[in-house]
Amino acid sequence: MGKRAESEQNKLSKKHDEPRQSSSGKPKNFKKTMKQLMSYCQKYVPMIIIALILAMVGSVFNIIGPEFLSQITDIIAVGLMGEIDLDAVVHIATILAFLYGVGFIFNYVQGFIMATITQRVSKNLRTDISTKINRLPLKYFDSTSTGDVLSRVTNDVDLIGQTMNQSVSGLVSAATLFIGSLVMMFYTNWIMAIAAILSTLVGFGFMTIIISKSQKYFILQQQELGKLNGHIEEIYTGQNIVKVYNAEKKAKDTFHEINTRLYDSAWKSQFMSGLMMPLMMFVGNLGYVVVCIVGAVLAVHGTITFGVIVAFIVYVRLFTQPLSQLAQAVTNLQSTAAASERVFEFLAEEEFANESGKRNVLEEAKGNVEFKHVRFGYDENKMIINDFSATAYAGQKVAIVGPTGAGKTTLINLLMRFYEVNGGEILIDGISTKDLTRQNIHDLFCMVLQDTWIFEGSIRENIVYSRKGVTDEEVEEACKAVGLHHFIGTLPMGYDTVLDDKANLSAGQKQLITIARAMVSNAPLLILDEATSSVDTRTEVLIQEAMDKLTVGKTSFVIAHRLSTIKNADLILVMKDGDIIESGNHKELLAQNGFYTDLYNSQFEDAS
Repeated sequence: MGKRAESEQNKLSKKHDEPRQSSSGKPKNFKKTMKQLMSYCQKYVPMIIIALILAMVGSVFNIIGPEFLSQITDIIAVGLMGEIDLDAVVHIATILAFLYGVGFIFNYVQGFIMATITQRVSKNLRTDISTKINRLPLKYFDSTSTGDVLSRVTNDVDLIGQTMNQSVSGLVSAATLFIGSLVMMFYTNWIMAIAAILSTLVGFGFMTIIISKSQKYFILQQQELGKLNGHIEEIYTGQNIVKVYNAEKKAKDTFHEINTRLYDSAWKSQFMSGLMMPLMMFVGNLGYVVVCIVGAVLAVHGTITFGVIVAFIVYVRLFTQPLSQLAQAVTNLQSTAAASERVFEFLAEEEFANESGKRNVLEEAKGNVEFKHVRFGYDENKMIINDFSATAYAGQKVAIVGPTGAGKTTLINLLMRFYEVNGGEILIDGISTKDLTRQNIHDLFCMVLQDTWIFEGSIRENIVYSRKGVTDEEVEEACKAVGLHHFIGTLPMGYDTVLDDKANLSAGQKQLITIARAMVSNAPLLILDEATSSVDTRTEVLIQEAMDKLTVGKTSFVIAHRLSTIKNADLILVMKDGDIIESGNHKELLAQNGFYTDLYNSQFEDAS
């Protein structure tokens, strides 16, 4: 939005450079974050419950399986002494295949349900973030990097969807397998059950330690990823400046520093989570050995049959496998919590106050604007506009001039209610802007800013932007007025030429498009913030002529450093240190031989 009293803004930016999460990486409140996520999924609870029930039933069928394997093994063992009862084997095997088949179908259905739900949750999160962005005040974006916001929309939301899909149903399936296999082991033989459990206690201990140590690294990983995205976005968009000032080494060093921290946290989190699988494999293999030894001793004494040993080998796998699944599910939940915390932190940011109760509406404003004792500071403890009062009457062209940091663009931001005043009020046609909705205020203005903004789309779409009922003739007339029509006519597709990152437009041509965009907007008030700063002198003359046509019948506020461009202004406000020190038209101010005169003369001295 142009220059906003740079010194104060820089302080704010430095103040908020660090991420809002603690540098230790510890979650502020793991339980609270997970409750927020669960409440966010509230409308999907019935389907989630169905999916979890299917997951449980599917796991139960897998748990019952070893009992039938034990029976088949005993039949075969008895048959080795004589004749194997193949009919009994086939009968039991058919039941077993049916159970495993139904279990597979149930798991498939629950997987389909969970995948659908998690993607809908991800979609809703992105939608809510997009809506939230439009409700956030500009001060939030002054203190938060664009890359970090984008990282929350993309990386964090994607991670929530992926890990929810993998962890929720996996957690239920693993818990069911664990408890069910435990019950079946004790039901089959309590001595071997105790032996198998004791052999897996080691896994529980290590798993608990790893989980407790790895959480902070998952938080740090997401945090540093957001920083890295912010740095890349910043350097990419400012690549020309980086090269001009030979700052490649500094940019690389900063990237390397953030990337190293990301590598460190990602390596530690992935390494610790990667320990789960080999640890569980070790515990499982140890369980097999223990079961075989204890089972052999019991079989020799005739306490159990050979089929029980086979069943227990499967039970040990069903018992230890959930441990790794539980560990993985908990790890995924940690990642989910880390990403969710960042997303919900963004969604909880303070936003514009609800204005649904405001009834005042200015549909056809005359254009009288009054500033009454306005006070404002980006930092409440440091005011940069102290006591500003001025009146602009309908149809007047009001120029605001002054040195950098005087508060010129800040006034425009307050007029548009991008920021709220700390004191005083601003009135449009006698109605305080506080009593009007921001949407109503924005409808009253058209703007041309110092920083051009062109989106990917045709030239026509860029000019018509967000306006309805604009005809092709009106678009062409606006382009003729700013001297852009001839250039557009030389393009292969004319007004339908698509502008994107590869479009070879000069800064001046982009500015002309934004000026044409303002011209097709039929708004009673006009703001020009350094609108001619990117064009050459000849183009500036054409734009001034176009602006003279554009400002007819409109109350216009013009911020300009080139004082020669505002000679015909009805009122010139000279600002310094947040206050009006002089006011009048060009001739009156020159006659005062004051600060304005010094500014005006200095520009010609510089030119000479």
